[in-house]
Amino acid sequence: MSPAPPTSPLPGLLDPAQTAARLPWSALMAEITRLLHDDAAQVPPRLVQALPGGGSLLVMPAFDSQVAITKLITFTPANAGQGIDGMQRATIQGDVVVFDIATGERRLILDGPTITARRTAAVSLLAARRLAPNPQGPLLIVGAGVQGKAHLEAFAEGLSIKEVVIASRSASSAERLAQHAQSLGLQARVTQDANAALADCPLVVTCTPANAVVLSALPRSDAFIAAVGAFTPQMVELSPALCQHFAAQGTVFVDTADAGHEAGDLLQAGLDVSRFATLADVVRQGIQKPAGPVLFKSCGWAGWDLAAARTALQPLQKN
Repeated sequence: MSPAPPTSPLPGLLDPAQTAARLPWSALMAEITRLLHDDAAQVPPRLVQALPGGGSLLVMPAFDSQVAITKLITFTPANAGQGIDGMQRATIQGDVVVFDIATGERRLILDGPTITARRTAAVSLLAARRLAPNPQGPLLIVGAGVQGKAHLEAFAEGLSIKEVVIASRSASSAERLAQHAQSLGLQARVTQDANAALADCPLVVTCTPANAVVLSALPRSDAFIAAVGAFTPQMVELSPALCQHFAAQGTVFVDTADAGHEAGDLLQAGLDVSRFATLADVVRQGIQKPAGPVLFKSCGWAGWDLAAARTALQPLQKN
């Protein structure tokens, strides 16, 4: 009996590096903007299924007139700081499956964590470019994991920042991210006091596991904070008083209307999330930069994954 032939990867199955290569920041941000103008884009409610042990399974479908996707993600907070043989386990794992609507054919399987990191950072970058009073920085990043790195790279390429300050509960992770920032040509330093750094940093991104408040000090009058870690009512990164300050003395924006039942930071502050403009409002209505500090609360949305899938398909469509 002859041995079975060696197996080969599924056609269209992209690893993390290949997925990232299909999602350059400028192209991804442009596709997100186009999607917000696309009336054919439909995003059903996502399923967030609690799992034993504190994890979650997220099932996120979306489609437009040509492409349908489903994102399957596990979120396992207990993996933070855990690992085998020196390799840290990822807290977010999964895939995005991309289908052609006309034929039903599967076109791509994209790495889910890479999609999540890059589309989230691209959304924050789009919001910062549209809304940040002082987009030159310095930039404060609270949380030095995958999202911290993605936001660093996106903001370094898409804005004119020259300096970044890193805060993380893991000193080694903060140092690694600071070294990465230096490799990108930025001045970088680590701080153990994120609240104190708010006085020097008009640009801020919080991208932590969102299991505790990490910012509570009042921001500068020209501050822009993109809070991306919390995506359930129980999760939180910003103190209630800080959120209330933005609502009273500045302006709050949310990524989508779904934030009304997902934005833990705002909900725990007792704010009526439905009254805040969305990123679609900003793009479609041409909302200008408001006076005073700006809080952009991002919870995630399968529409951003659809935009990423559309971006990743562009090289195939040119052939």
